[in-house]
Amino acid sequence: MLAAGGPQAGTAADAPPPQLLKKIALREERTARLRDNYTYRQSVTIEELNGLGAVVGSYHELRDITFSPKGERYEEVLEDPRSTLHRLVLTAEDFADIRNIQPFLLTPEQLFSYEYKFQGEEVMQGERCFIVFIRPRQLLSGQRLFEGTLWVRTKDFSVIRSEGQAVPQIMTMKQENLFPHFTTVRRAVDGEWFFPVETFGDDTLFFRTGPQRVRIRIRYTDYKRFGTDSTVKFPDADK
Repeated sequence: MLAAGGPQAGTAADAPPPQLLKKIALREERTARLRDNYTYRQSVTIEELNGLGAVVGSYHELRDITFSPKGERYEEVLEDPRSTLHRLVLTAEDFADIRNIQPFLLTPEQLFSYEYKFQGEEVMQGERCFIVFIRPRQLLSGQRLFEGTLWVRTKDFSVIRSEGQAVPQIMTMKQENLFPHFTTVRRAVDGEWFFPVETFGDDTLFFRTGPQRVRIRIRYTDYKRFGTDSTVKFPDADK
């Protein structure tokens, strides 16, 4: 976003399972492939708040991720995007992050880009989880990557929650493009595969012209396997 976190600790645990990140990535690859066979609705709301916490501007869009009659995947805009933002300008990087970083899935082809630190185990969303902090090995111009914490179900290496931010922050003499911290919650589909259902964040971006509080919420709803009549409904995600 243009102007007009770190790791978390869990309970002590033994050394992580061997090749933990690879096992997570293999599970994520299967999750990604399965999710690619589902339609779903995505709503995006970004709010600009003043120093008193009142909303003074917002952006909203609603679209379906679906398939054409020929089985080709595409996005259908259901409502024209609406914006009353004043200080913030949404950039190409913001929209790329909405599609790829907020619902982040760590697949095998991305492994070379990341290093990780095992931080123990804890119960999250009723599941026993490994806590894994990941960050890019290096940042190259034009890249959009994730830095933050993954909660990974110990019994099958499914990621059920992620918390962090898109990197890098982009700061030059002519441009400040800053990105908020966020949390993405996943829920089980078909009994065992965890898909993103909500991303939320409430952060302050420190521009040279002054701080700006921003609130973001993305909902992924009405998952439906392509070619079937059944739709997966979820309760509101926990905050």
